[in-house]
Amino acid sequence: MTPADPYRVPIAVIEPDQLDASHDLTVQVTSAELYAQAHIPTAVLVTPQELVCGIPPATGRLPDAAALNNLFTRIGYTPAKRVVVYDDEGGGWAGRLGWTLDVIGHTNWAYLDGGLHSYAHAGLSLANGMDGASAANPTAVTVTIHAAPIAEIEDVLAAIDDPSQMLWDVRSAEEHAGLRQAAARVGHIPGAKNFDWLGLKDPEQQQRLSKAAPAQLAALGIDGSSALITHCQTHHRSGLSYMWGRINGWSIKAYHGSWSEWGNRDDTPIHNPSAPQG
Repeated sequence: MTPADPYRVPIAVIEPDQLDASHDLTVQVTSAELYAQAHIPTAVLVTPQELVCGIPPATGRLPDAAALNNLFTRIGYTPAKRVVVYDDEGGGWAGRLGWTLDVIGHTNWAYLDGGLHSYAHAGLSLANGMDGASAANPTAVTVTIHAAPIAEIEDVLAAIDDPSQMLWDVRSAEEHAGLRQAAARVGHIPGAKNFDWLGLKDPEQQQRLSKAAPAQLAALGIDGSSALITHCQTHHRSGLSYMWGRINGWSIKAYHGSWSEWGNRDDTPIHNPSAPQG
């Protein structure tokens, strides 16, 4: 790490009373239907569909530059503002937006811990309707794609036998073990450590980040001592694990093709513990 590496500067985790509408661009990442039911009054909307390419089989890969330009123009993005991301599920889609911000070179973002749940629990008023879903003053945006946060198949292949790198699979234990099928092939990337994304958040604390997770992760060797590549099925759940790494200042990338890409190819190595032996 060097001080000049912006991807190793930890992002902030903030509480509802720390939102600053005059200086922050606050973004809710949910469906439009949920936004219409409840949103932070100053927040604009990004839907999950706007953060993925939607092209099978790897539907979760990054959208093209034109789609990203349209998205960030609509929400009034400007490099001068910190972007505060949140969702209604404890950080998966919020982290996916944070990763996307890193991809366009905007490393000045923060996470509202617990999102809608913590905001409502704090007794703060929520707005409804679609007014405010788009910025009142859209900005003309032309993005540049930065490779630093992105892992491709070649990066994952190289990491398998590299002791300085670690693969972090945040799918369920059943998916990791090949007991649940969501692609043509089942199992996991050889050597990948499995820690379910659900373990990173605490449903008893309004879906805030789990205080038990650091010790559990460290027991698996996921402690920032190795460079990390994280993935799930479509790089939705791994939005949270990517954000976890950024919060802790770790070296982390996200494999945006994830298992929907890896498991639907016939030329990628797979370890399937559930396969018959012999």
